[in-house]
Amino acid sequence: MLHEGLPKGILIGNIVRDLQLGLFTDPPLSFSLASKGLSGKYVTLDNSTGELYTSVEELDREALCPQNSGVQDCVLLLDIIILPQEYFRLIKIKIAIIDVNDNAPVFPVAQIYITVPENAPVNTRLVIEHPAYDPDGGLYGVQTYRLVDYYGVFTLDVEENESGERTPYLIIMGTLDREIKSEYKTIIIAEDGGNPPLVGSATLSILISDVNDNCPQFSESTINVTIPGNSSVGVKVTTVQAVDIDEGSNAIITYAFSERVPQSSKELFYLDENTGVIKLFKKVDGNTVQQHKLTILANGPGCIPTVMNVFISIIKVALRPPEVVPRYIANEENGIVYLKELEPINSPIAFFTIKDPDDKYKVNCYLEGEGPFRLAAYKTYTNEYLLETTNTLDYETKRIYNISVVALSLDGSKVKKPIQVYILDENDNAPVFTQHTIEVTIEENNQANAFLAKLHATDADSGDRGQVSYFLGPDAPAYFSLDMQTGILTVTTMLDREEKEKYRFTVKARDSGKPPRESVATVHITVLDKNDNSPRFISKDFSFFVPENFPGFGEIGVISVTDADSGQNGWIALSIVNGSDIFVIDTGKRLLRAKVSLDREQQSSYTLWIEATDGGDPTLSSTAKITILLLDVNDNPPLVLFPQSNMSYLLVLPSTLPGSPVTEVYAVDKDTGMNAVIAYSIIGRRGPRPEYFRIDSKTGNITLEEALMRDDYGLYRLLVKVTDHGYPEPLFSTVMVNLFVNDTVSNESYIENLLRRDPDISIEEKEPQIAIEPTHKKIEADSCVPTLVTLSIFCLGSIILVTLMAMYICLRKGKKDNRINENLEVQIPLNGKMDFHLIDKKPIEISNI
Repeated sequence: MLHEGLPKGILIGNIVRDLQLGLFTDPPLSFSLASKGLSGKYVTLDNSTGELYTSVEELDREALCPQNSGVQDCVLLLDIIILPQEYFRLIKIKIAIIDVNDNAPVFPVAQIYITVPENAPVNTRLVIEHPAYDPDGGLYGVQTYRLVDYYGVFTLDVEENESGERTPYLIIMGTLDREIKSEYKTIIIAEDGGNPPLVGSATLSILISDVNDNCPQFSESTINVTIPGNSSVGVKVTTVQAVDIDEGSNAIITYAFSERVPQSSKELFYLDENTGVIKLFKKVDGNTVQQHKLTILANGPGCIPTVMNVFISIIKVALRPPEVVPRYIANEENGIVYLKELEPINSPIAFFTIKDPDDKYKVNCYLEGEGPFRLAAYKTYTNEYLLETTNTLDYETKRIYNISVVALSLDGSKVKKPIQVYILDENDNAPVFTQHTIEVTIEENNQANAFLAKLHATDADSGDRGQVSYFLGPDAPAYFSLDMQTGILTVTTMLDREEKEKYRFTVKARDSGKPPRESVATVHITVLDKNDNSPRFISKDFSFFVPENFPGFGEIGVISVTDADSGQNGWIALSIVNGSDIFVIDTGKRLLRAKVSLDREQQSSYTLWIEATDGGDPTLSSTAKITILLLDVNDNPPLVLFPQSNMSYLLVLPSTLPGSPVTEVYAVDKDTGMNAVIAYSIIGRRGPRPEYFRIDSKTGNITLEEALMRDDYGLYRLLVKVTDHGYPEPLFSTVMVNLFVNDTVSNESYIENLLRRDPDISIEEKEPQIAIEPTHKKIEADSCVPTLVTLSIFCLGSIILVTLMAMYICLRKGKKDNRINENLEVQIPLNGKMDFHLIDKKPIEISNI
């Protein structure tokens, strides 16, 4: 046995274990379903182990045994074959599916009607059609019924037939009266036997049908009526009326004279059997009885007639009154005249002829009642009067006029001819909007078919002429819709304020007259903003170029950002996301400023992330990148890295060949571009033959131009100017390059003493030029040896002489040269510490002797 509702993969049983088959056979056992029809949908058989499992996601008894729904038994039959042939067996397996209370009772209809006559006796049993059905069986099927409200006059009983089906019965427990309550509404609930029980419900309407349990009744028992003896035939005398509170055919009432009414009265008066109206049937004369008693019977189906008496007194008139005879020109029916409201003034209505039957007195005729009418004597004839209009008629102002043509004789006899004038409506009014300008607001991003407004127009005309239909004007966009009947204006699509904020178009109200009339109103629609747009930068990557040394709080650049929203939603605040103590944003002007002056040599560029936040709720934001590039200003003079001091020197051997590099001046400039392009020049020289040395304006390399002779020995001092190409004013530095020409240095202190003396160098102010590579002369060593020896001796003597002279000159010009030297020393930044790893070009090693 298996309970329904089990999931897939639940073990049902093991054939090997249950049949106690051998576990190990040769060949091994195999198991298979003989038929994989319906059974194969619900179980899975392991071919090797003989284990049975459920194979559906959920085992449903009602789906497996639909024909047994409501019945407890549901069996799944399986045929299993065991192979191979030597172990062949056919096994029949029955699996009983046990019901679970997984279905609630269901009524076949949502509304059940049952009719009960109002005179149904107590304990009357009425079957309730459409009982509930529960697919579950047994105890889980429908067990009982109940009502939510019994109203004190009903109860339920449940009967069970042989097949176990339960049918509810409605039992009448009290008296019913349709005239007091004609219908009872309640809810009928069906419960099954589960724990907890499941329920289903339907609406039960108990209709109380009418029976003829009421008879006609007069509201009064006696009516007294007086009529003049000269009344016209057909005049209404009175009306009798009875009431029956039943309905339909049970409430039909007919009226009749009682048998006790004299024949003379029956001949004089007429009684309408359906309406109860009593009229004068014959002209009254001098022999007519003056007092009449009419006994009236009101008859209803199956009822004893109810009775009332009408007493009629006829007053005798001595003289016959004048007679008013109308002849209608306008449309007339049953004494009612119909005039169109657009009839012109002085339209004729009727002629009235006044007759005096006794011809004894003169008769006056006049019009009684209010209205735009006039009764005047028609001069062509005597006693002829014309009734006509005196003004225009307006159906919308007044629709019915009650007037009378009065004939008055001199003896006081008066006769009135009442006339009802009905004004017929014409389509003379166009529909009128309650508002000629309809102002509508709606938030953007609305739902499709969103309600905008309900238009309303009225038309004073009647009938179809006053029936108003609504239409969009030709200037209305296609995505607006106007219901022709209700006047409800909707928008069929989503509106975007940023695309269009205001709409203006016309609407029409048109009546159904022929020809129709219409009026026009104007609709103004304002689309309200929602914060649906983030601030938008004109560019996601701003670049600003600012010269260094830009003054603090100067305007670096404008950050262009917009927000398509309006009002608070479009207000934008700017902030620096990655933080900065240097930069600040002027939100009002959206200007980026630097708090301090910037130095390109300290930092050449800055990267900021700017966030723009709007004022909406919730807020929306966006970011942009700002790169600030500092443009170089020529604010740094060249920095000489080599030689490192004005007091350093280099030994130059006399054997140095012309064109050979001797040393170099190496400088750098912290600026960039042309501000960092350096040129070298010698602006001052001192020594035996200082013109022998030349400097390359581009590289700073110092080369020997001529071969050195003996007389050329000694100390050479070259004042080198290092100039950049800055604009507008180039900057420069100077450095002293000391060269000692000799074979060796025998007295180092002597050279240092020479270096400490102030050099007597005249400054040659000239712009450094890019030097042209010199052409070196080839010196033949063998031919120059005698000459070199002679020159060496001469130079040695000259050096001694020059040295003595220099010492003398230095003593005299110490102060002057000292000032010059100080100026030179200020311009030579050789003692600063430099990072030589940053310099691509290494300085040439020099020897200090």
